Amino acid sequence: MKSVLSERKTIHLHDIEYREFEPDAAQAVRRLAAEIRHQLSDLPHTETLHDPALLAEIDRRAGELPASVRHAVRPPATAAGATVVRGLRVSDAEFGPTPADWQRAAVSAGDSTHLGSLELDIVLLLLARCAGELFGWLGQQNGRLVNNIVPAAGHEHEQSGASSATLLSPHSEDAFHAERANLLMLACVRNPDRVATTVSSIREVELGDEDRRILATPTVPILPDVSYGTDFGSFAPPLPTVWVDENGCETIRYDPAYTPLDDADPAFRAAYARLTAELARVCHAPALAPGELLLVDNDVAVHGRVPFRARYDGTDRWLKRVNIRLPERRRRREEASENGYGQEVIAPYRARTDRTAGQDSADERGSVEQP
Repeated sequence: MKSVLSERKTIHLHDIEYREFEPDAAQAVRRLAAEIRHQLSDLPHTETLHDPALLAEIDRRAGELPASVRHAVRPPATAAGATVVRGLRVSDAEFGPTPADWQRAAVSAGDSTHLGSLELDIVLLLLARCAGELFGWLGQQNGRLVNNIVPAAGHEHEQSGASSATLLSPHSEDAFHAERANLLMLACVRNPDRVATTVSSIREVELGDEDRRILATPTVPILPDVSYGTDFGSFAPPLPTVWVDENGCETIRYDPAYTPLDDADPAFRAAYARLTAELARVCHAPALAPGELLLVDNDVAVHGRVPFRARYDGTDRWLKRVNIRLPERRRRREEASENGYGQEVIAPYRARTDRTAGQDSADERGSVEQP
């Protein structure tokens, strides 16, 4: 399905929240990641980061980091729903060439001549553990807990993180799934062309009451994106797009590239188009620099990326991504009945399986869950 946003849409720059790691805290994170990497240097599982010894070290030692680290990676505090965190020092020489695709990025993480990628993976695991419960998807990048986002030849025009030449439409991360992240952490390895990540918050848009009513009515489904494959069966329940949560705050579940809008009635399509125009109007567009993090509140803000020309010469944009759950957050009760298209969750630190409103049962079934 094509994006409903025009690639010629003007992106308006607005203020966005910025935070800074204290210098001593940033050094402490890097130093601890290096210690863990050195201690577990013979791990055979750098491709997935699932090794129990590594996960135990992350869980045990994240508490050693200064309190200011946890404060820096708390959820975004403003209506923009996004925060840039600066101050994490990285050197381009640590990483070697930008990999040709995520598969090679995973394989090369254990390359002893360029340890920066694995150490940054460990940094992100530590930071994500400070923020909440990090997790991955078995059907995406083979379940790796830190995803690599690089342009891949042959994927230039698709709606996925591997694209480059097309606008990556603003979307909720994994909007199709009830167990999608509350918080998304993106870290920049390199970005020489200053390619902007776009972020738009539902709490900054202006919509009429009738549009909000229409968009709150479950009308059409949201399908998994191409990074999960293409065979998902025929069960696709309709979902709401915008609604008010149990705390009286607006939230959003939005992915126009994977929403069959042609199946909706004209009133819904018109309301959806007005929402899309508003998200474009309030768009923030930070261009991350190496070592900077972007935190996106996935319940509030949608994100995307502007088009760019990939060179495939080892110098292209390279980001890393971690999905994070915030255990205190509750989702709509109705989401508990969704089947998630069979996508399995890799959740090594998860203490609860049901986070829908009104449910408080704990679950100890293990680290891999299938809705």
